[in-house]
Amino acid sequence: MRNDQEIRPIGIFDSGVGGLSILRAIRQQLPHETLLYFGDQGHVPYGSRPSEEILAFSHKITQFLLGMGAKIIVVACNTASAVALIDLRKRFPEIPFVGMEPAVKPAAEHTQTGVVGVLATPATFQGELYASVVERFADNVTLLQSTCTGLVQQIERGALDTKKTRAILESALNPMLDQGIDTVVLGCTHYPFVIPVIQEIVGPGVRVIDPAPAVARQVARMLDLHGIKAKREHSDLPLAYTSGKLLPFKSLLPKLIDLECKVQKVRWEEGKILK
Repeated sequence: MRNDQEIRPIGIFDSGVGGLSILRAIRQQLPHETLLYFGDQGHVPYGSRPSEEILAFSHKITQFLLGMGAKIIVVACNTASAVALIDLRKRFPEIPFVGMEPAVKPAAEHTQTGVVGVLATPATFQGELYASVVERFADNVTLLQSTCTGLVQQIERGALDTKKTRAILESALNPMLDQGIDTVVLGCTHYPFVIPVIQEIVGPGVRVIDPAPAVARQVARMLDLHGIKAKREHSDLPLAYTSGKLLPFKSLLPKLIDLECKVQKVRWEEGKILK
């Protein structure tokens, strides 16, 4: 018999489709698990929103996922992690959380030139989490930062390789290349979907760090630690909710991840999420 904790889903949320890059990695790492995803496309992007709004959205989405039986919550959004992760852990102490942390540590450890590019949202760069990572691991490294304004919106539209998307990335990366970067850290879960374009711009001599595999490994460790990892094969497709428009979300899935999902629409009403 499987215990009740094992068969409960992993809850994952992001401001939009970006967290699907994390869902994909978790599915690959943990094929026995049931996955539950919430994309808050009704409020995307989070990166330019006030912290109070992001915190409120994160609380309500966490409550929604817990109401759906989630046994662990993955905050698959760098902005929400930067703003809300500490508070979420305090408010829901009985639930394990895994958040996003810009991969500055591995970048600092492996750079040969000592110059690293970081692509992230304004809220991520301004958050205590990023400041803490930089303080702990990047003392002897030059970090060049860009917010890639408009890139999240392009990815939300499915415009992964267009002139506008390339222009945004070239504007961010070319000045970094001129200053000698040999590593690019993706500090937003949307950005792995444009890794092919990034690699074309920076060339083979620059390493691009996708955070998703490391996050999936951390989820596996937390499930083991709490004794709640599923141990048998299941047949459930991931269930994805969107607070945005249903058809555009469904049409993006095959373009972004090679994984079939059941998709449902929810709506925000007076600060509550309603199915």
